[in-house]
Formats: sequence, C-alpha cells, structure tokens
Amino acid sequence: MGEMVRITALDGAADFGAYMATPSGEAKAAIIVIPEIFGINAGIRQKCDKLAAKGYLAVAPDLFWRFAPGVELNPDVEEELNEAFGYFQNYDADNGVKDIEASIKAIRGGKLVDGVAEIGKVGCVGYCLGGKLAYMAAARTDIDASVGYYGVGIDGMIGEADAIANPLMLHIPTADGFVDADAQAAMHKGLGNHGKVTLYDYDGLDHGFATEIGERRDEEGAALADKRTAEFFAEHLF
Repeated sequence: MGEMVRITALDGAADFGAYMATPSGEAKAAIIVIPEIFGINAGIRQKCDKLAAKGYLAVAPDLFWRFAPGVELNPDVEEELNEAFGYFQNYDADNGVKDIEASIKAIRGGKLVDGVAEIGKVGCVGYCLGGKLAYMAAARTDIDASVGYYGVGIDGMIGEADAIANPLMLHIPTADGFVDADAQAAMHKGLGNHGKVTLYDYDGLDHGFATEIGERRDEEGAALADKRTAEFFAEHLF
C-alpha cells in the first residue's frame, strides 16, 4: 500500500525520505505519522497503512536523515534499542519540527501525490520522540490537529502552550518509565485548562503501550487510545 517518497527540506538545501501510504479513493485529509526513536520501522509503516485504509493520506518522515538516513530498528532487540538511544541523544528536535513543517508544505502543495493539487487539512500523530514533536508542531506550525502518544520532554516545554491554536490530544500512560510522575503532573497543571488541549491518562500502562508490533503493546490500552485518536481526527480533519 505504501512507498518511499522524497520531501524537500524547509531550507531547500536537501531532501529526506518518507514513507507514504495512499488511500484507495480520494484522500480528504492527511496525517503525518511521526516515528519513535526507531525510525520508519514495520510498526510505523503499519500505522500509516491503517490510516490510509481509513481514507487518509499518511506520511511518515525519516527523523534521523541528517546523520542516520533510513535507519530502521526493533525496540525489542537490546542492541538496537541502545543504538536508538544513541541517535536520540544526537537529535535536535528543533530540526524535527522544521521537517514536519516541510512535510505539511509538501502535502498541501500537492507535491507528493501526482494529480492532486490540494488535499484539505493536515494533522499529525507522534509516538515517544514523535509525541514531543507533535506537541511542538501544535505550538510552532499551523497543523490542523495533533496527537501525541507518551511524548518525552513535553513538561519542559509548557511555556510554548500559549501558541497552540489548533486542537491537540495527548495520551499519557501513568507508569511511563521515561515520563515520571512529576513530569506528568506538570503536563496536567500546565495544559489541563488549555481550551485546545485534551489529556487522557492510562492507569498502569507504560511507555510504548500503543506500538503496533512487539512486546510493549497493551491491546486494551492501545485500542482505547487509538479509538480516541480516530474520533479526534474525524472531528477536526474532515
């Protein structure tokens, strides 16, 4: 269902890869799928394919293209998990937001799908590092709607919340090993009364509970979070 495409970076000096899944009929909206620290792996491609089956154009940009283009890792393999942590340490999230903005422009400009001049609204959904980037995109771009799953480091960016103009939903597992109770409390305190932000807690669930593939997945939790995400996008993108 999907294919690899190229997107021109925001500064026009280079381009980067992205996985694109196209619906069988006309796409009324698009969703940018922002990966975890494991690259565009099978799980991320599966998320894109599922969104395309629901009628969305789904695009997953290669976050690490500046220093590890095309990397694809399995979080259930310790060596690959450690490799991913190394990439994360070298990653500049400010560049990530620029890549998301470049993706928005490519989609809206009809540059990814032949014969499509315009494609309605564009949303994004991100996981882990991608969850943080979804928050940053909501604050720094004109993305129409954003969803973040277990975003790491959002508590340190609450000061940007005033810039959020379009709907944002965040899924917060309470037993997240990478987002502790203090960080979760800061998110609730800083965002809980924001008119554009919806927060959902998932009691007892850990980081990565909504992954498509692997040992971290919690079926019940993933089903609930994904249902809420689907309803959110249906409301704000169609």
